[in-house]
Amino acid sequence: MSFVYDAGVLVAADRNEARTWAEHKVRLEMGAIPVVPALVVAQVSRSPRQAQLRRFLSGCIVVPFGESEAHEAGHLLAATRTADVVDAAVVVAAVRERAEVILTSDTGDIGRLVRASRREIAVFAV
Repeated sequence: MSFVYDAGVLVAADRNEARTWAEHKVRLEMGAIPVVPALVVAQVSRSPRQAQLRRFLSGCIVVPFGESEAHEAGHLLAATRTADVVDAAVVVAAVRERAEVILTSDTGDIGRLVRASRREIAVFAV
């Protein structure tokens, strides 16, 4: 199973929340390396002293966000009449990586964007 992490997961990891770390460890042990869009990292990263965040990200694949991804995100935002580019980047990454699950603290907007993508991607709250 493949996973994409939204900002809520990274914030929980940065706060050293045991459940987030334990679930991440299980995913890694199963061979599932979670994907994190670079825009999500930018949204959460505030200081080079965020050691927990950086350690957590070392077990993830951070995917870039270029021009083609920007166009896809814009299309999803237009289709859903939403405005959060980072949420759209999460869904674009999930579609491109053929992820089966998105873990997020914003299930409402992410769910709308997933439906607009016309892909079957489960959205779970963290």
